[in-house]
Amino acid sequence: MSSLSWVRGFNATVGRLAPELVASKMHRAFLTPRDLPPRDWELPLLASAERITLRFGLSALRWGQGPAVLLMHGWEGRPTQFAHLIQVLVRAGYGVVALDAPAHGRSPGHEANVVLFARALLEAASELPPLKAVIGHSMGGASALLATQLGLRTEALVTISAPARIIGALRRFAHFVGLPKQARAQFVHMVESSAGMPAAQLDAARYQLDFPGLVVHAADDQMVPSTEAQSIHAAWSGSRLLHLPSGGHSKLLADPQLAEAVLELLGSADLSAAASRRAVTGVGHRPALAS
Repeated sequence: MSSLSWVRGFNATVGRLAPELVASKMHRAFLTPRDLPPRDWELPLLASAERITLRFGLSALRWGQGPAVLLMHGWEGRPTQFAHLIQVLVRAGYGVVALDAPAHGRSPGHEANVVLFARALLEAASELPPLKAVIGHSMGGASALLATQLGLRTEALVTISAPARIIGALRRFAHFVGLPKQARAQFVHMVESSAGMPAAQLDAARYQLDFPGLVVHAADDQMVPSTEAQSIHAAWSGSRLLHLPSGGHSKLLADPQLAEAVLELLGSADLSAAASRRAVTGVGHRPALAS
């Protein structure tokens, strides 16, 4: 029997008798990322990076000079997973900063969640020049959307393989590990308590997204359904949807179509015009959620 089968069997049985115990174990597992080493193809880019430490200990890698582009990887991810995109951005004249999320890489912490990811983006942005763009993969994309509701200012934003609703991600995890109904409800409540925000609020449909953007997803993503991208795009009138036929959850990060679409967004005349309108009218990036 595989370890996953054993976990599912244990949760299904014990979760009916002691739902709080099982929910607590899965809550810890859900918030505690594994430390996964970089792949060989990431190492050259890692060697060429400048390691920087931000004010509160958050670690990041930096490449190039020029308008600032801030990157946030996904759960159990790494900055160098963006290797192809980083190289394209640097060649195009952008300065790229890619974060180690809380409890990932060299950044401090043992547990993380989407709210902590979002606050890390806010911390980084406070120490960087005005941001040309923020790009997030998976949970990094969800946290970037959330960060704009908490005060993050950026001219444009790109989400890649990101969930539209955090409650959906919680339910998928609970189903994946075999939590019965009562334990599932307690698990969601525990995650909400750790994040300090109701999961129902963490939903792109509730956000004010009044800046240009790009929503990217692959049809064969087995971790986050591609319908999530359609939901984000529907809630975000200024976004373009790039639906790739393949690339899974992470391989699409190296897709040339993604890099081309990002450069098109950053170079768009509409981007500068939108930024100017926000500066004149004072509209945009107002916190829509309680922090």
